[in-house]
Amino acid sequence: MFTGLVELLGKITNISADDKGRTLVIGNAGAILNDCHIGDSIAVNGACLTVTEFDKTESGGWFSVWLANETLTRTELGDRDVGAAVNLERAMEAHTRFGGHFVQAHVDTTATILSRTPDGDSVRVRFKLAPTSPTNPVDVMQYLIPKGYVALDGTSLTLTDVDDKERTFEIMLIKHTQERVTLGLKPVGERVNVEVDMVGKFVEKSVRASLEGGGNDALKAMVRRVVEEVVAEKLK
Repeated sequence: MFTGLVELLGKITNISADDKGRTLVIGNAGAILNDCHIGDSIAVNGACLTVTEFDKTESGGWFSVWLANETLTRTELGDRDVGAAVNLERAMEAHTRFGGHFVQAHVDTTATILSRTPDGDSVRVRFKLAPTSPTNPVDVMQYLIPKGYVALDGTSLTLTDVDDKERTFEIMLIKHTQERVTLGLKPVGERVNVEVDMVGKFVEKSVRASLEGGGNDALKAMVRRVVEEVVAEKLK
């Protein structure tokens, strides 16, 4: 589990690939490797990856991770080249002050940056959600709500605007955040990893189970009443 509070900007220093996936070596990472062990989880641009090798002193500290083809298909990490910056966050500890939101680092889909609009020292960034596909079958647009949470490249952010029809959404980056995460560096046209708030998924599943299983008559009655009111309003 992660918080969406990026600890460090690392840099991809080497990429090796074959038909099974690819290995990334990420440098400039010594600050988060003091308590690292082989097999630990580190979120890299919001994707939970397993440390396969590391050295916390050589060349400023580096670690390597393996990306299976599933990860490359579901995330934007396949777009990254040597020299690219990546957000890094270690898995949270039990005693950590919780300042972001619950982030699993299980990327749902990607979105493309449509625009960057300055707003004082801040910048408003607008995105278009990737369409569903056989490799990305779940439409997460329904989980994006104004003032709700979203993790973009693993960064916990608040949605300032959502357009369901256009499948777009917007966030605002303050100056402090711009200087510390990948979104401050990515231009229009680049992709970001998207993980929607897991709380919305749990709520939806609970409601569906209740309605389909007949276990909550009060909830069904409420939904029925709302539907009846909407239909009555349409018939006026």
